[in-house]
Amino acid sequence: MKYFVMLGDGMADRPVSELGNKTPLQSACKPMMDMLASKGSCGMCKTVPDGMVPESDTANLAVLGYDPLIYSKGRSPLEAMSIGLSMDEDDFAFRCNIVTVSEDEENYEDKIMIDHSAGEITTEEARVLIEALQSHFGNEFRTLYTGISYRHCFIWKNPPGSEVSERIYDFTRPHDILGRRIGEYIPSGPIGGEYGKMYGESYKLLSSHPLNIKRKSEGKAPANSIWLWSPGKKPFLSSFPERFGLDGTIVSAVDLIKGIGICAGLKAPDVPGATGTVHTNYEGKAKAAIDAFENGDSFVYVHVEGPDECGHRAEMDNKIKSIEKIDSLILKPVFEYLKSKNEPFKILLMPDHPTPLALRTHVSDPVPFVMYDSRSEADSGISCYDETIAEKSDMYIGEGYKLIETFIEK
Repeated sequence: MKYFVMLGDGMADRPVSELGNKTPLQSACKPMMDMLASKGSCGMCKTVPDGMVPESDTANLAVLGYDPLIYSKGRSPLEAMSIGLSMDEDDFAFRCNIVTVSEDEENYEDKIMIDHSAGEITTEEARVLIEALQSHFGNEFRTLYTGISYRHCFIWKNPPGSEVSERIYDFTRPHDILGRRIGEYIPSGPIGGEYGKMYGESYKLLSSHPLNIKRKSEGKAPANSIWLWSPGKKPFLSSFPERFGLDGTIVSAVDLIKGIGICAGLKAPDVPGATGTVHTNYEGKAKAAIDAFENGDSFVYVHVEGPDECGHRAEMDNKIKSIEKIDSLILKPVFEYLKSKNEPFKILLMPDHPTPLALRTHVSDPVPFVMYDSRSEADSGISCYDETIAEKSDMYIGEGYKLIETFIEK
């Protein structure tokens, strides 16, 4: 038996007035997704437990069968693992975004969060800025590492607040405050003050950096501040292959997702041109999935970040386009490959969480899923895959981490 998970990050949404009160899923042309729904079973799954922040680490852990209440220790340590960093017991990893804040205000606190991704800055440009930040902030306790695009890693040994709690401080996610004045979200107080000071210093350094001067001359958004969030200590996940008896691969452009895979004992190949945006290498991800099956894996998990990024950026047309590209450029070729092998296979199609265009951030609403089994194709009476159809189903998984147990046969 082969198992294929197609995860469209943030793919679910809420009705959009510009789409006639339809969601992007309802508006997209996605014949493969609709076919799976018509021949499989649909339902809803709650991937984010009550009281937890609807982050991608929490939700993807649940989809892979790990109870977030036990295993979620922050996304940053998982991202650190994905880029090959080792962590000591007293190390904390932070996600370090390079962001764009407004420039007209004299005081840093009065600036507006313009873009959590600095215009989807390239990794090559980001590396120059991270190296400058490391020269300024780095020492024997603090090290900045380049990740992908705007997503980077900051390792800090015994940082402020670590003696009190593993949470350290209640950091705000930059994509939650787009268009807002940043002052009330900058870390402050006895613990947060040192972090907040770094934010202001980073602006002074980055806003005058030659690379940002060049970016502005080219009409690009300046990557003019850091923003830290989601700290955590070294992670531990039980082995996925040992739990389910399946060798597997996770395909993603996002360090966080690759880190989850590595910690779970799955392979996490690099796909050239995989960006984590709507412009990612869809064909390359499909090829990586097929190659994994060809090389003997029984479980492949393909994660595509594009719908989520479009949700954060309120790009309605691009969110629809990313769903359509997942359908035609990944789901279709992988399905056709599996069908051609003349052996049984199952497909699980779902988002990890919704990222509504109107809110530009994640929410913890349950998400629609489809399970398809090649051995039991039958008319389900469902014509399409979307949130409304799935909500009408009698199948509801209230503890998301249990869905994988329904999908994988033991």
